[in-house]
Amino acid sequence: MITKIIAEEQIQKAKKYIGHVDRIVIVSHVSPDGDAIGSSLGLAHFLQELGKQVTVIVPNDFPEFLKWMKSANDIIVYDRVPTLAEETIAIAELIFCLDFNALKRIEKLGPLVESSPAKKVMIDHHLYPENFCNVTMSYPQITSTCEMIFRFICRMGMFEDMNKHSAECIYTGMMTDTGGFSYASNNAEMYYIIGELIKKGINKDEIYRLVYNTNSLDRLRLMGLVLYEKMKVYPEVKTALIVLSSSEQYKYNCKKGDTEGFVNLPLSMSDVVFSVFIREDRDYLKISLRSKGDFACNEFAAANFNGGGHKNASGGEFYGTLEEAVAHFEKVLPAYASLLLKK
Repeated sequence: MITKIIAEEQIQKAKKYIGHVDRIVIVSHVSPDGDAIGSSLGLAHFLQELGKQVTVIVPNDFPEFLKWMKSANDIIVYDRVPTLAEETIAIAELIFCLDFNALKRIEKLGPLVESSPAKKVMIDHHLYPENFCNVTMSYPQITSTCEMIFRFICRMGMFEDMNKHSAECIYTGMMTDTGGFSYASNNAEMYYIIGELIKKGINKDEIYRLVYNTNSLDRLRLMGLVLYEKMKVYPEVKTALIVLSSSEQYKYNCKKGDTEGFVNLPLSMSDVVFSVFIREDRDYLKISLRSKGDFACNEFAAANFNGGGHKNASGGEFYGTLEEAVAHFEKVLPAYASLLLKK
């Protein structure tokens, strides 16, 4: 058994919405990751088992290593087919907002979702959710939205309606949002849930292979560049920084998702507790942050890079040049020395 974390009133209200509609849209955040795609498709497969017409919409494309999941190719990518996305949201009767806490996180989809007359349900695990949904299930103590989806389905008393495809997607998000269960995963209930997903027929070892061990030659060579030339270590504060320009990404034929996980590499060193990865992405710089132990990288992201996220895994953004971003990072880093050096 698992703890009843989600409020019963929220469960019953959302369940009632599902029972009264046919057309459901699921939306998730820009640059969708494993938890975003996993929770969206995991919920979609479940709702389809109930006979609902379900469409998943995301702002932009997602990594190739997530496209093995069933129905991934049916996801509407807004920046490819905006008209189709707009028309689909316009006729939705219920919208699920998954793995994001603010409308800005879905970019151009935000105004469409906000203005829709459809009922809206948020299922998320990030801090400080905005008040734009009829039902808001926001529990930051849960490490992934996929785990939230599992709990939501079970609490509705509908675990039997979860099929293998739904279980595979849910497991994927739980796995990726904990770095392959290497952080934020020391919770017995998480492994109870994994056991229940295995009973649905998932092959957890194969899922790990599909996500983490399908590298291209270009990605491995780019990783070599990152480790040999682009990583700078600040031993006096147990910190590492990786910076990657758009020209360097182009040189190695970098595709969506190819830099996924690079921010974690420095943390394999015993004397590094904080890792930051800055890379050029479209018209801004994307900042990824990871940490070990008690150092809250989400607080660092919020204070310095207009970001947030989880204690040990977060993100942010910077508008300016790479040189300016590095200068800003190095300027503010010493203020965190006592926290980084804390035993």
